[in-house]
Amino acid sequence: MSTDSTLSTFVAQDGDNIAIQDWPLEKGRKPRGVVIIVHGLGEHAGRYDHVAQRLNEWGFAVRGLDQYGHGESGGVRGGLPSSTRLLDDLADIVDNTWIRFDKDVPLILLGHSMGGLVASRFVSLGMRPVDGLIMSSPALTPGLNSVQKFMMDVVPRFAPNLRVGNGLDASFISHDPAVVAAYKSDPLVHDRVSGRLAKFIVDTGPPVLAAAPQWKVPTLLMWAGEDKLVNPAGSRAFATIAPKTVVDSRCFESMYHEIFNELKPEPVFGELKRWLDSRF
Repeated sequence: MSTDSTLSTFVAQDGDNIAIQDWPLEKGRKPRGVVIIVHGLGEHAGRYDHVAQRLNEWGFAVRGLDQYGHGESGGVRGGLPSSTRLLDDLADIVDNTWIRFDKDVPLILLGHSMGGLVASRFVSLGMRPVDGLIMSSPALTPGLNSVQKFMMDVVPRFAPNLRVGNGLDASFISHDPAVVAAYKSDPLVHDRVSGRLAKFIVDTGPPVLAAAPQWKVPTLLMWAGEDKLVNPAGSRAFATIAPKTVVDSRCFESMYHEIFNELKPEPVFGELKRWLDSRF
């Protein structure tokens, strides 16, 4: 069982508020671990309530941050004040989590899409020690459309803070029409992306892939075979070159981008539970 989630904030180094959503276990229940959810481009941690509830059922406390410029957090929607900002904020929430939980409680990152990119880069840099990493359709090799190519090739040099629509077609997040409709009507979801943020997304995948052969943190990599928003080739490449004793990987061939939000997500949750049970 779980308790209702709570929303709080911490103040980042530049004074902006970063929103944190907590899904704690019921009082008196010691967690098997704590999972920090890192969401994707344009969305927010609240969209992972159903994932957090499953993790609670399995004995894991859950935290999620709304990244800078997203959800309930401060900052310009889709903006990025520096190339390291998302990584720095994740380091802050990891530090904050260590204060709230016993040191012997394992800490696991779960990143989806852009969040998977942020979390994996965080791990590859060793910014903070973590006990596990879960990547869901990570944006290791973004599938750039014409708008995104323009944002990457031209805008960062002349107007890094200029924001435009991200060009993502929401109809391809899931085969479930209800999920798509809820996404489109969610007031906390936006489609803005700045030149600097677009450049961060494109520039961050290659060093993560370069680090894959020496990967040391236990990792579960899951991705969508029919992904039309992120190029699944990045996940395939990571799975191929990473040590098989460290990285478990699985492609869900017929799924769209948001594998936890598909019409039949039980195989995804089953794989997640199997991995967590084997590692923690």
